[in-house]
Amino acid sequence: MEKLSLILWRERELMELLSYKLEVERLVLASGRTRWLINATREIEDVLATIRETEVLRAVAADEAAADLGLSADSSLATLAAAAPDPWGSLLLEHRDAFVAAAREIAQLSEDNHELLTAGFRSARATLLGIVGAGPEGYTQDGAAVVGAPRTGLVDRTL
Repeated sequence: MEKLSLILWRERELMELLSYKLEVERLVLASGRTRWLINATREIEDVLATIRETEVLRAVAADEAAADLGLSADSSLATLAAAAPDPWGSLLLEHRDAFVAAAREIAQLSEDNHELLTAGFRSARATLLGIVGAGPEGYTQDGAAVVGAPRTGLVDRTL
């Protein structure tokens, strides 16, 4: 049980770090300083890779704990908590509750970041279309592009 608990603590720390990194990415996106976006994204990918590695360790430790408690190898954390003696049972439930809360926070941050990325893409696309002329303005029900009339524009290329 102690091994499982230590790994769960490590996973909680990693999920907290992931929340932080997603928040940093959100701030970069919101500020419009996309120069740092690749760094923020790379840091998120690094944390996710570490979480995946830790999940393997947790699965092994959880299977060992389940075997010690006479449960099946694929028992959930709630099942382990219900079968574990105190203080392990309450500690495992605390871990479970913390994971649920962290997962909700991470999902919300990810959704917010996706919306900011989408808005940024649309803004850049509209700007480029305004400079270079007509492009697809939408799509019909059968998927064909609706193209507006070509626009003439003046671009000062001396800058």
